[in-house]
Amino acid sequence: MHRVNLNEEKFNQQVFTHAFFGIALIAADSLILRINPAMEQIMGFTKKELEGTSFFDLFYLDNPLESMEHSKNFLSEDNAGMHLEKRFRKKNGGLMWGLLSFRLFHDEAGKPLYYICQLFDITKQKESEQRLQESVERYTSLKKYNHDAIISFGLDGHIINANRVAEKLTGYCIETELIGMKISHLIGEESVSHILKNALHDDTVEQDINTLVTKGGEIVEVLTSIAPIFVNKTNIGFYLICKDISEQKQLVLAKETAEATNKAKSEFLAMMSHEIRTPMNGVVGMTEILLETTDLTQEQQGYVEIIRKSGETLLNIINDILDLSKIEAGRSELHEETFELRKSIKDSLSVVSSKAEDKNLELSYTINHDVPDYIYGDVERLKQVLLNLLGNAVKFTPKGSISVKVKRVKEEPSRLAFTITDTGIGIDPERLDEIFEPFAQIDSFMTRRHEGTGLGLAISRKIVEMMGGEIYAESDGKTGSSFTFTMILKEVTVPPREVHNINSLKAARQASILLAEDNRINLLVLTKMLEKLGHRVTAVKNGLDAIEAIRREPFDLIFMDVHMPILNGLDAARRIKEERKENSPFIIAVTANALKGDREECLAAGMDEYISKPIRSEVLQKILQQFVS
Repeated sequence: MHRVNLNEEKFNQQVFTHAFFGIALIAADSLILRINPAMEQIMGFTKKELEGTSFFDLFYLDNPLESMEHSKNFLSEDNAGMHLEKRFRKKNGGLMWGLLSFRLFHDEAGKPLYYICQLFDITKQKESEQRLQESVERYTSLKKYNHDAIISFGLDGHIINANRVAEKLTGYCIETELIGMKISHLIGEESVSHILKNALHDDTVEQDINTLVTKGGEIVEVLTSIAPIFVNKTNIGFYLICKDISEQKQLVLAKETAEATNKAKSEFLAMMSHEIRTPMNGVVGMTEILLETTDLTQEQQGYVEIIRKSGETLLNIINDILDLSKIEAGRSELHEETFELRKSIKDSLSVVSSKAEDKNLELSYTINHDVPDYIYGDVERLKQVLLNLLGNAVKFTPKGSISVKVKRVKEEPSRLAFTITDTGIGIDPERLDEIFEPFAQIDSFMTRRHEGTGLGLAISRKIVEMMGGEIYAESDGKTGSSFTFTMILKEVTVPPREVHNINSLKAARQASILLAEDNRINLLVLTKMLEKLGHRVTAVKNGLDAIEAIRREPFDLIFMDVHMPILNGLDAARRIKEERKENSPFIIAVTANALKGDREECLAAGMDEYISKPIRSEVLQKILQQFVS
């Protein structure tokens, strides 16, 4: 062996000078006596800056309550030599992790002389440990709190671990049953072989695994994901992630059932609307003709008037049921425009004024000065709510007064509050919430003295909610009641410019009208109404005959029933518009349907307007004034 003669003092000096770790000679009172170059480089301080200072000044105290005395205890005689990891403060203000080892040396008498400390910069190692710890914690948290079952298994097909969701889903205990068990017991041998063979390069493998067998033999439907496990870039196994979709499938099935039910309900309502409105057109229309064109005795006129009022009542009931159903099914929407608020209130009051006069009721309204004259919203829906509330007020007020007040909501000026107050019979305070439910009646069914379906308030509440507001009632049950509803205020600074259609300012000229209607009674009613207004009517019973009639002679206007045999009104309108193009007569859809989308469907087929049965004389006049010049 080759021997090297070393000078021990020189060797120690070389080690001290050229070591890659920090070395410090520290006095028994913690003052730094000497440091090597590596210590300077590690800490960023020079020899002059460090020597003569306390070594503990370099310590970073994590806990503000940690005292220097506590740190000095590390260098007690009881801790004559030890290792510890500590954070240190560098000259630039940064922090570093250091592995510190030190040993106490004594003189011959046993008195402490100095400490030799060694400092290794382990910041990078600590950061790596921290990242690893964070990764482990994230994985543990993901596995623990994930809502899906997570099962890891090796390339030998045996389960390595699983989370609690997997335990709950499979019925097996993790520690005593799942760990070490073959994964094929859960998903089948064929699926395991498929995963081990193809999962690394085929993402579709997981799509073939859609069931899992539990401990009790139950087959659970699952949505599966497969993820490979890599350690040091080597595949050691896979994660099987399963989502139990049994409940979701039940929800989807329930949703589909509900949608089918709603569809059936809508179709039923459309059918009932058509079937009821069609004969109602005959009842209402013929009573109008009887009253206006026939010389009746006073007694006969009274009988016909009863028929007319009964028909209108039945029609209102139908409209209420359809309206509530449309809103509940989300098939109703707001049609907003600029309108004059004061006029809409006056119009609503005028509708109930006749019945109010019969009872000698005083009607009044007030609008606070800070409420704008013109606002933006659905005026028809607003009137509907007002009429429902005013109609109830008149109905349940035998004497006294009814008032309407409009003001801004004090706490929220961007909202308007409408309050309808009456001096009527009042409402039991315990029923103030119940009355807004469908079919609720203020007086009981067996003893009630007032007509109505009990839908008006339910419809009003839903309309108000559509307008972004709320509605509530107040009453002591004795001295009348008040109903308040709110709506979002959309102000309009400039009133809308009124546009007059010249045709609406004069009576319609005599027109040549084609009437396509397959119902004999409705055909008679519409023909009589139009002839009474002075127009020439040609009648056909289906869409195909309507097309042939158009080819034979010109017409100013077509009233086209939507539901007809051979060829329906929609298809007939499309063919007429296609054949005649710009020279086509105006086509007015006549239908007994009154659901959302009916009007849009008619207009999409090329029709120019839409009216629903039963048809009133004033509606016909309005249409004729609009389209016949």
